[in-house]
Amino acid sequence: MGAVLAAVLGAASLAGCSSTGGKRAEERAAAEAQERGRAAVSTPKWTFAMVTHSGDGDTFWDIVQKGSEEAAAKDNINFLYAHSDEGQQQAQLVQSYIDKDVDGLIVTLAKPDAMKAVVAKATKAGIPVITVNSGSEQSKQFGALTHIGQNETIAGEAVGDELDKRGKKKALCVLHEQGNVGHEQRCAGAKKAFDGTMQNLYVEGTNMPDVQASIEAKLQTDKSVDAVVTLGAPFADTAVKAKETAGSKAEIDTFDLNKSVAGSLKAGRLGFAVDQQPYLQGYEAVDLLWLYRYNADVLGGGLPVLTGPQIITEQDAAELEKYAERGTR
Repeated sequence: MGAVLAAVLGAASLAGCSSTGGKRAEERAAAEAQERGRAAVSTPKWTFAMVTHSGDGDTFWDIVQKGSEEAAAKDNINFLYAHSDEGQQQAQLVQSYIDKDVDGLIVTLAKPDAMKAVVAKATKAGIPVITVNSGSEQSKQFGALTHIGQNETIAGEAVGDELDKRGKKKALCVLHEQGNVGHEQRCAGAKKAFDGTMQNLYVEGTNMPDVQASIEAKLQTDKSVDAVVTLGAPFADTAVKAKETAGSKAEIDTFDLNKSVAGSLKAGRLGFAVDQQPYLQGYEAVDLLWLYRYNADVLGGGLPVLTGPQIITEQDAAELEKYAERGTR
């Protein structure tokens, strides 16, 4: 009888744990499971595929992919990843995963016209789709469960407001991927909110020497430019080099955060960065697909799940640098 009572009291004690303690226990269990190479759940080994509009060597998408892979390990998911910065090729990659009858799809809609038909094919085939990073306006219309990312127009407006706070008067918005609707929305939002003058500068993002030369030429011919905004972390350092060779005093600011940007913020080479938390985008996309397969859950009632924007400055960089070093910010 005493043993039974002790067992009951023990169970009651466990049930009475605080929510914080329970959360920490879950986190420990998940970490231990990953260390052992086993999932933290007992659901079937579903296969999820992600297809993004990333070009080769883009560190932003390395962070997204890392988040996806770590969520997949926790959720017992076989995770597949492919990318192309060409809209039609991205659509073909999605079609290849439809043909493989994957259990869930995560896609970006940087070039929505190229993706609309293939996303419709996926949903018609009964494959749940989540959009991530770009395409919040088209996501629901195309039949996706939800969208995870930042609202690009709002993010752009945050940049315009920050430039005003810093007293800037004339800015360049450097677009490195023509046809990317999210990039256009960022620059348009910044231009709308900025009290000064903002001009778009289109560059060939796959050719860094060309990017540097284009920014340098603009800064040399127009000394009144006092801010340059790049739309991706890999382009920030290139803009800094262009500024130096042009002899310009313009402040360099950027969208997105990585190890290099965190270091440049800390050193004062960059003014600010706009972080949309790419690790969180990848992680939540996989996790929400798992929740949908497991329990028919849809977070936010299908409305976009926002991961940004967050303005990061020199004061924030030291705290975030350790996370950027490990590739999760």
